[in-house]
Amino acid sequence: MREEGRGKGEEGEPGNQTVRALSVPPFPLPSSPVPAIRMDGIDKSFGAIRANRGASLEVLPGEIHALVGENGAGKSTLMRILGGLMKPDAGHVEVNGRDVTGWSTSEAIAAGIGIVHQHFMLVPTLSVAENLVLGAEPKSRGIVLDYKRAADDVRTLSNETGLVIAPERLISDLSVGEAQRVEILKVLFRGARILVLDEPTAVLSPPEVRELWTVLRRLRDKGDTIVLITHRLDEVVEISSTISVMRAGQTVARVKTSETTPGEIARLMVGREVSLSAGKRVQPSGRSAAPPPDQGLEVLNLSVMGSRGTRVIDNISFSVKPGEIFGIAGVEGNGQTELIEALAGLRAIFAGEILIDGTDISRSSVAQRHDAGLSHIPEDRHRRGLILEYTVANNLILGVQKDFSKRGIIDKTLVMENALREITSFDIRPPNALLAARALSGGNQQKVVVAREMGRTFSVLLASQPTRGVDVGAIEFIHQQLLEARAEGKAILLVSAELNEVLALSDRVAVMYRGKFAVVMPSSEASEEVLGEYMIGTKKGNAA
Repeated sequence: MREEGRGKGEEGEPGNQTVRALSVPPFPLPSSPVPAIRMDGIDKSFGAIRANRGASLEVLPGEIHALVGENGAGKSTLMRILGGLMKPDAGHVEVNGRDVTGWSTSEAIAAGIGIVHQHFMLVPTLSVAENLVLGAEPKSRGIVLDYKRAADDVRTLSNETGLVIAPERLISDLSVGEAQRVEILKVLFRGARILVLDEPTAVLSPPEVRELWTVLRRLRDKGDTIVLITHRLDEVVEISSTISVMRAGQTVARVKTSETTPGEIARLMVGREVSLSAGKRVQPSGRSAAPPPDQGLEVLNLSVMGSRGTRVIDNISFSVKPGEIFGIAGVEGNGQTELIEALAGLRAIFAGEILIDGTDISRSSVAQRHDAGLSHIPEDRHRRGLILEYTVANNLILGVQKDFSKRGIIDKTLVMENALREITSFDIRPPNALLAARALSGGNQQKVVVAREMGRTFSVLLASQPTRGVDVGAIEFIHQQLLEARAEGKAILLVSAELNEVLALSDRVAVMYRGKFAVVMPSSEASEEVLGEYMIGTKKGNAA
């Protein structure tokens, strides 16, 4: 089909070149059955930002339909309109043949629409069970929450779906991966028959992903309809039957999964050929100085206590030398989050030492660790990486404000110069330094964090899930930034749920299991199968 989109551009930034025609089959327009979802001519603007421009989507009942596109392509906006969170400026929406254009969130939920958002919408002070029944609480004597019944219902659903989580646990105590499970359970608990999942596997391990696929296929076989938004094109090919591709707010293709490839999907998304490999352990051009042997990151006998008084990090020691990427894999909840937070100064340590370039920072503040040469890309950009109401320009100087001050006063000119430089270097879209971070897509928010942490002077980088929720083009760019930092002699500790990312970028790989390193090995000797056995505890190793 002929593309209707434009060239360079994202939400709110129309391109200035006409996209060349691509050899894509015409949109299939099945006459029956009645589509579970039909969206036509959807326009949605936020001031000067045009998020959707004549976008369309058609999903059949009992189908797993993948919706893909670059960060800021308009996917999430389109789904928010479907879920009643926003009203379109133009176009119409049908669900099961009924015109529901402009309906409310409550009407969408009542009609069986369930949306699992990329960024969690949970109450951190409540338990898992209380979050799931919120607004539809089972009560005893008509007025009091029947907590036992709620917990039993949640436990039953959790066990049936394989998304296992204890109903009494507080949301604030959960890892990112565990919180994602709760989000999925929440919409299933409310009887969703049309399920929209926005990047559901971004925080899941391979075994958890396989469990989720089992759940989704079971729902599909019952006649439920699923829309899957993901940047993982291997997942798209594995689980979906049909794919819609968006670019710059428009729908540019609708294809059968069996008739395309990940490479072709990526080309449709980005408008150019994209390398889908995570890269190889190849030293980029440039010379690295030979640093003293005591430089880099050194961790000695580190222990960290969890909220329940148990050791979540149990006496581990390791080092990351300058010019090395040390990758950590593991199922969420085995201590990766606590390890990074302890190294970054966000969590107190119980015992042990942390050294950067030979300097003990074990009891140093976050700011002092920055000054010592530590940079940190956090796994949760909302909790740890951004102030969403601040502008992009101000988020790009968080933690290093003093570098943009003159006599104790922030120099706005320096802040704007830095913002324009980083926006250009990291292709943050839309390229508006004065826009609130909240207005950006999730992937572009991640680019802001990566740009800030890699754009300043550092010797040790903690990169925790650096490409989470980022599109294929941006992943390619971030990987290159990590490799270049490695070539410049930086010590990089990489934690990622993407095993192919860990394997491709790392010089050495460790697997965390129950707060310890189950194994440490050269990445050349590792594989997804080998690491997977250590991740689930079926294989023991010597982590020395």
